[in-house]
Amino acid sequence: MAALSVSNLSKYFGAHVGVDGVSFDLESGETAVVFGANGAGKTTLIRMLASLSRPSEGEITIDDDSLVGNAAIRSKIGVVAHETMLYEELTARENLRFHARLHGVDESVCDDLLETVGLAARGSERVSGFSHGMSKRVSLARALVHDPAVLLFDEPYTGLDQTSLSRIESVLTDLKDRTVFASTHDLERGFELADRVLFLNDGRLVGDLEVEAIPDAAAVEETYEALCRGRPAEPAVVDRAGPADSGGTR
Repeated sequence: MAALSVSNLSKYFGAHVGVDGVSFDLESGETAVVFGANGAGKTTLIRMLASLSRPSEGEITIDDDSLVGNAAIRSKIGVVAHETMLYEELTARENLRFHARLHGVDESVCDDLLETVGLAARGSERVSGFSHGMSKRVSLARALVHDPAVLLFDEPYTGLDQTSLSRIESVLTDLKDRTVFASTHDLERGFELADRVLFLNDGRLVGDLEVEAIPDAAAVEETYEALCRGRPAEPAVVDRAGPADSGGTR
């Protein structure tokens, strides 16, 4: 039984296809990183996995239970989105405590997580005064408050200072006991993090490879380009209107 299973997942924005029939399974403790150009559908895919956007077609299951419309299963997921979605008027510690209360978790875990992300000394400060990198670290700590089985991470390395980059890399490297699905443009760091590499092009999954099948990080882009050859250059369209959604692809 896969920890995370995606079957024929699609998302339509009117006549435009954001994600087109994507399927894959991740085992418990496995880390998959998805690569793709801007507009390939990476963020749209992660938003559906995070239950922030409803699929037009297909199914997502966590431990063999359907995710869509199932609040109990959503609690098994931790999400670090491209936008941190923190309450800026609250302190770092208050953000974590609020999330802990939502999940019925002992608030003592919050101080431990602030230590983990290197912000124990700044926990009493409002996040409105934090840099992007510091806010991203608070967001990661929040995603781990309820000890989720699956962690979703959209662009973990974008716009980070060196301190935050090193700290987040360290935390992600240590998450070997849970399933991780991340998207990134950083080929080298993504390759180092991954057990598997998925490639999206125009919303389609064009490749799903074990890291051992790719010689090194420098070969990731070459592999992606090779997998995309023969695909239509223009975005896919369908001849039916799907449900409206305010999101988009990245």
